[in-house]
Amino acid sequence: MPRPLKRRCVSAMPCCVRFVPMPEAGAGGGSEPVVLSVDEFEALRLIDLEGLNQEECARRMEVARTTVQAIYDRAREKVADFLVNARELRIAGGAYRLSGELGRGGPERHRCGCRWRKSPPPLD
Repeated sequence: MPRPLKRRCVSAMPCCVRFVPMPEAGAGGGSEPVVLSVDEFEALRLIDLEGLNQEECARRMEVARTTVQAIYDRAREKVADFLVNARELRIAGGAYRLSGELGRGGPERHRCGCRWRKSPPPLD
């Protein structure tokens, strides 16, 4: 029996959870969306936006560095697929928990300060 996933610590939910290519892009209209998990989003944010190394990111997310490396690699592959193939990108799911120590207003707020909903709005 596999070991259950450890929930990763995430500072806040992303403000936008769906990105769609412009109609002029042509490709990607009928393909399945790329789904980026919330923990993959957090790893990208910490490493690429905040400039943390994988060790510091692992401390913030409360997981091993090798776990962060795997999460980050998957996230980069998904974002590249979204950009190159003009596919829809959705941010949803993953093994995570919200941390109250980072972000404005605690865990029940987005990074931008607006409140998040317990049940997200429908994506379609």
